Amino acid sequence: MRIVPVSTVLLLVNAAAAAAQEGGSSGGGGLMSIQVNLMFWTLLIFGLLYFLLSKFAFGPITAAVEAREKALEDALEGAKRDRDSAAKLLAEHQAQIEAARGEAQKLIADGRGVAEKMRADLLEQTRREQQDMLERARREIESEKVKAIAQLRREAVDLALAGASKVIEQNLESDKNRRLVESYLSSLDTLSVGR
Repeated sequence: MRIVPVSTVLLLVNAAAAAAQEGGSSGGGGLMSIQVNLMFWTLLIFGLLYFLLSKFAFGPITAAVEAREKALEDALEGAKRDRDSAAKLLAEHQAQIEAARGEAQKLIADGRGVAEKMRADLLEQTRREQQDMLERARREIESEKVKAIAQLRREAVDLALAGASKVIEQNLESDKNRRLVESYLSSLDTLSVGR
């Protein structure tokens, strides 16, 4: 509907221009001469064109410009809201990253603490096992020492008895031999008491 008035306006402008040319060619003036006909038609066409444009074109053009302006303002507001929302999300994500970083540092510190405790526990357990092994070795050495001493004593007693039996077989009546055996037996008693 708006296309028809604009085409009508263009048709009228062309007709007015053609009429102005006809009126101008019949008169005989130059470029600076005043021609009332031409002036009248020019003003009439201008007024008519202004009226038609203000009635049919200026309103829709102004409305379109205002709508475009409003759309741009809305887009700017939307962009501002989106920017604010993005900034808020960025701050939240940075806070979450910092919290995760703090948690990771805590976990690392806890892991180091656990590792140090395990290391200390293992060292203590190794020391205890080493002490137990040393104590066991000492007990075994002491036991072997006691067994060796007992064995030596048995062998000494056996040798003494063998020697004594030889002495008794040859000379049983001698006072000297009797004192010798008694002395030996008393020494055995002191050895037994010393144990």
